[in-house]
Amino acid sequence: MIPGDAIVDAFIDANILLVMAYGLWCLARFVLHRAGLKHAYNTQLKLLNAVFLAIVFSPFLIIGLRTLHGTGVAPNLNVNLTDMVVSYYLNGGIQMKASEFERLVMLRETFTLNLLQAASWMSWIVIAAFLSGLAVGTVRLIYSMFCLRKIVSGSYAWRSFGRIRIRLSDRTLVPFSTRGLRNYYIVIPSHMLTQRTEMKISLAHEFQHLRQGDIEWEILLEALKPFFFLNPAFHSWKRQVEDLREFSCDSQVLSRGRINVRDYCETLLSVCQKTLRRDRAFVIAVPKVTLVTADRSAVRDGRMSFLERRVTSLLDHNKLRHPNLIFAAVFLPLVGAILLTAVAIQRPGDWSHDRLMLSTVVNLERLDEINRLSTFGRVRN
Repeated sequence: MIPGDAIVDAFIDANILLVMAYGLWCLARFVLHRAGLKHAYNTQLKLLNAVFLAIVFSPFLIIGLRTLHGTGVAPNLNVNLTDMVVSYYLNGGIQMKASEFERLVMLRETFTLNLLQAASWMSWIVIAAFLSGLAVGTVRLIYSMFCLRKIVSGSYAWRSFGRIRIRLSDRTLVPFSTRGLRNYYIVIPSHMLTQRTEMKISLAHEFQHLRQGDIEWEILLEALKPFFFLNPAFHSWKRQVEDLREFSCDSQVLSRGRINVRDYCETLLSVCQKTLRRDRAFVIAVPKVTLVTADRSAVRDGRMSFLERRVTSLLDHNKLRHPNLIFAAVFLPLVGAILLTAVAIQRPGDWSHDRLMLSTVVNLERLDEINRLSTFGRVRN
């Protein structure tokens, strides 16, 4: 059985990596924008997904490094942030009492221990908040899947291609795609049967989502949402994925040259206008990938809506040259930094020479404090 402290450590590491990875992604996006690659949406989406996969597979890298270190194959292969900070302190880089610095270094271990033992009221608040959010998020996800299944099962079979099922629905006004355990489903509003252009554009858009694997990513992120609801980086990450997949899908569909840009934009505007009258069950139903959604908050706050940004990007669309080269140039340093961070934030496995020296300094400091107090008491008597 996996010990509780290992599970808590892995969860803390995952949250730290998400924050770190999102910060690195924002930096990479800024560099891409400055380099004139703002509209390289497909490349940016691939980078974002690749970074997330690096976070997922980082524990296997850590296990491999620990195995090499334990077997003596690479005894000097040890990159740990705590050991580096302690070494920097011992060399005079940080001016602080040794006992206070040790308390700061041991903050994570102290927090984990208090959390596992529920030793304080703060620990109880953290545990209660996490369990409550996890329960609410799980119930919401199950209910959302039930609503989605109800919409799909209530639609009518129209066409099928291999594992893809195209269905018509009287309940929804917005085309969307989702999947079951085996088959993929594209649900089209019934009224689009009489609107040839909107039908063509909606099918092309949803087929592109299937090619990009957007449904699988949406399922994964929705499944993880109850666990990381307290992490703002996760919510920002999910919004970035949702935005980029639509930008990427739009650019990929138009790059084939079979659909007119004006017709595409008019379809987005027409469908978005209809989404203002959609029912609540459709809003709740996840995981799905829709053609377009109405951004009411942007209109209310006076910001540029997501639909407006999509239309603007379509009008400024330019074909990217050498996308694979750009992907590799950004991917390698980005993932390298994330994997290095994943290794560095691990708790030290044993007492290093620097940590033993810090413990000795702390003990000497405490002994000096005891002697000072004892001397003060004798002088006073």
